[in-house]
Amino acid sequence: MIAKLKKFLSSHSQAVTPEEQARQLNLAAVSLLLEVVFADETLSTEEAKLLPTLLTSALSLTQAEAEELIDEAKKVQGNSISLYEFTREINQQCSIEQKQKLILAMWKLAYADGQLCRYENQIIRRTSALLHLKHSELIQMRNQAIESQR
Repeated sequence: MIAKLKKFLSSHSQAVTPEEQARQLNLAAVSLLLEVVFADETLSTEEAKLLPTLLTSALSLTQAEAEELIDEAKKVQGNSISLYEFTREINQQCSIEQKQKLILAMWKLAYADGQLCRYENQIIRRTSALLHLKHSELIQMRNQAIESQR
């Protein structure tokens, strides 16, 4: 397990070019979104449709690029042992506003199937704390997600 973590961390620290850094950042963000999607151990139709849509709009990706990134993130996310390995990358490269957008996307995915699972809630709250966001920002993003569902 520790060997896998070292391999993951060393592969991420070797990203030298701006394109590789952007790819690692996108991969970390998608992996966190997948944590929410799989928190309740079911992938609803609504979540499956919403995830690529969120990626194409937020990251300016084509549908094919979004699907490829999701597939790659599923492999990385399956080997992960904590949220920290993803949030570390985001903390290094993202502004507060970008972090808030990520939390908003996580809330939207959590509410996509019409119900909030307690595990989805826990993952979003832990991620928010690891991203050093205030509790008020977390609640604001949640309320925006709920409002957008109406």
